[in-house]
Amino acid sequence: MGDKPIWEQIGSSFIQHYYQLFDNDRTQLGAIYIDASCLTWEGQQFQGKAAIVEKLSSLPFQKIQHSITAQDHQPTPDSCIISMVVGQLKADEDPIMGFHQMFLLKN
Repeated sequence: MGDKPIWEQIGSSFIQHYYQLFDNDRTQLGAIYIDASCLTWEGQQFQGKAAIVEKLSSLPFQKIQHSITAQDHQPTPDSCIISMVVGQLKADEDPIMGFHQMFLLKN
């Protein structure tokens, strides 16, 4: 990992941590968000740590497992990192489905 640019190292580490928390205990995701954070989920918008954690915690499945197929990370001119993730997920006994997600990581 040491030969990759720092934004790729940070982005990859974040993605691994995020989905580990999401798959094991979504309520712990609050540590990742700040009050200015925004989440758009299937057209609905949520702003702030409390609103985002409430939405993610209320999702109607008991267990979920994400499998990351690809991830790309790019630096932005204002020292942020855009991370794009593509993969598959399995929720409860539902069929496997594809997903994609994008993050803007800010120090």
